[in-house]
Amino acid sequence: MKKKILLVILAIIFIAINPVFAARKGAKTVEQLDEVVLETPEEQTDSIEVPQSVSITEQRAPEEKTLKEKLQDVYHLEVEKYDKPTYLLEDVFTHKFDENSIMDRTQLWAGYNGDIGLQFNQDGLSHEHTTNHYDINTINVGYDGFLKNNNADFRVMINIAPFSSRNVIQNLFADMYVATNKIPHHRLLVGHSRPPVGLEGAYGPFVLPFIARSQISRNFGTVRKLGARASGSYSLVDYDFGVYSSDTYFQEFFPGAEFIGRVDLKPLGKTDGKYGKLLVGTSMDAGHRDNNFCVIGAHVQYDYKRFMANFEWANANGYNGPSGHSVDKHASGFYATLGYMLTKKLQLLARYDEFDPNHEIDNNKSREYSVGLNYFIKGQGLRLILNYVFCQNEAAKDVTSRVNFVVFSVCNIFCQHSIFFQFAYCPIENVFIWFMFFQIFKQFFVGS
Repeated sequence: MKKKILLVILAIIFIAINPVFAARKGAKTVEQLDEVVLETPEEQTDSIEVPQSVSITEQRAPEEKTLKEKLQDVYHLEVEKYDKPTYLLEDVFTHKFDENSIMDRTQLWAGYNGDIGLQFNQDGLSHEHTTNHYDINTINVGYDGFLKNNNADFRVMINIAPFSSRNVIQNLFADMYVATNKIPHHRLLVGHSRPPVGLEGAYGPFVLPFIARSQISRNFGTVRKLGARASGSYSLVDYDFGVYSSDTYFQEFFPGAEFIGRVDLKPLGKTDGKYGKLLVGTSMDAGHRDNNFCVIGAHVQYDYKRFMANFEWANANGYNGPSGHSVDKHASGFYATLGYMLTKKLQLLARYDEFDPNHEIDNNKSREYSVGLNYFIKGQGLRLILNYVFCQNEAAKDVTSRVNFVVFSVCNIFCQHSIFFQFAYCPIENVFIWFMFFQIFKQFFVGS
């Protein structure tokens, strides 16, 4: 009898303490989790901190920010890196997919770059001419998509800026490609993209230090091609190799094959930026379009704290650049650029640029001496640019001076409204754009 009573008492004690053991072992079901109190062990330093005595039912997911709050974040945004485009309204125009979708997110963006210019010409007869102009350099609209785990991405980008020597269709389609990043340190891309013909030739328009590209870049590079390319990035070396159609701007159907490759060595890649960033590279563009052509180049770039410098040289025996295919023309050129950040937002630049369009003609070089100021309002996302360029042309024996001021340089501003494009064709209408932006920001920020 005593043994039976003792067994009953032990059973009651076991039933009473069993829920505690179950809770500690995580044996609760989903329905029972509301009653569990979370406690973070003090010795577990790499876990997410959760305050004691706070139940899971009291933990709330962060609420989605309102449009006003997102725009206020953009207003207070501070951008410190200027070597890549800045997506100012990324939160506003990025759509994120649920966990069941293969897509991670998509984003809509647009960018505009235009400038007011004053040009002073003096020919060999001491005749002086002064002209002013407003140039629309770039109007881009793009749609980017990203798959889960960064497995792949795509881009569709159109160029709305008019160009006199090309029809609408030839000038409309810019980037159109799909790419994958599944192989570590590598990226494979198929489609229409800007290949790396030289150092500056691979840059997009919104990250250029000056308004205009260097002369070798304007003639040899910065043109998109249709093809396949593979790029890799390691701590000490980067590379990019591709095979393309030698056609440009969809003018012909595969007039020939073209190879474009670039290799960059990074001698300071293991120093974690202690001594700055040094890039030493070479590039090659060779192919066939009516005739064979070949462009080779070399470049050096160094960045250290507020200081930057780059040098690039290129030599061409025929070339296939944005101005068209040049048959059997032996040309060469080089440039050197120095830059210094006077403040966190203000950059001072200077550049010497020399180009010989044809070695068979003597005294045919053109030289450009440039100085500039960049004021980064929101990094490369919103930038004001002031350039002065002094040009010398040996063949024409004239001198030209240019002053360019970008009144509105925006990269990756996401915009669903057509106001950017309908009212961006003359300086007076740009005043209207600034007025509209002032009214929008006044409504959201001054009135809040």
